[in-house]
Amino acid sequence: MARRIIDISVPLENDIASDPPGQEPKITYSAHAEGADMMCRYFPGLTREELPDGEGWAVERIDISTHNGTHLDAPWHFASTMDGGKRAITIDEVPLEWCFQPGVKLDFRRFPNGYVVTAADVEAELERIGHVLRPLQIVLVNTAAGTRYGQPDYVPTGCGMGREATLYLTSRGVRITGTDAWSWDAPFVYTAKRYANTKDARLIWEGHKAGREIGYCHIEKLHNLEALPPTGFMVACFPVKIKAASAGWTRAVAILDV
Repeated sequence: MARRIIDISVPLENDIASDPPGQEPKITYSAHAEGADMMCRYFPGLTREELPDGEGWAVERIDISTHNGTHLDAPWHFASTMDGGKRAITIDEVPLEWCFQPGVKLDFRRFPNGYVVTAADVEAELERIGHVLRPLQIVLVNTAAGTRYGQPDYVPTGCGMGREATLYLTSRGVRITGTDAWSWDAPFVYTAKRYANTKDARLIWEGHKAGREIGYCHIEKLHNLEALPPTGFMVACFPVKIKAASAGWTRAVAILDV
């Protein structure tokens, strides 16, 4: 049996609309000519002409947040507590067995921008694809934002997962979820309007804040979920190990046996 690996991560890039203004990553590239100059400083007497093709190393320096690019959020990002009062775990404490599990894809591309997905929506989609959730399965949400990454309308595009939808998943043992949108919750611009009309602060970041009740992680800024079937694949999303951090970057992939 052959194995197919599908990349479901986005690259870190300069000068694209991947995050709100001022929160984008900044990458400085040093090419081989600059690397040759650096190399000569490490080895006194060495000249660039002595190096093959006059080249040294290529390197990059990056100014990024742990929430740039495809990343895994730890419960610590959502709140200081989880599971009803326990200290929330940080990204270096996330159990690795959570990060390599069978995947399930929920197709919510039909929902309008700003829509808050309910438990009934999740249940209906699971019934449509004929799947019963099992503990530790990784649930990925395909939204309208998936094809807009890097475009000016990316951040405000897509639906979001509400508190009850999130708890529907986590109460059934799901510990990692994911979305191809900028946030697990609905885009802030829509939540701000709902808050302005209701003054109900419980609407703000409600999907994230559900982690206070049942601790879980989610992946944000996934990509290419359209290429996945509803079930029948594994997801690998091991995070970079950053001490006491709220998130870590991940090269998330889906693995299919074909």
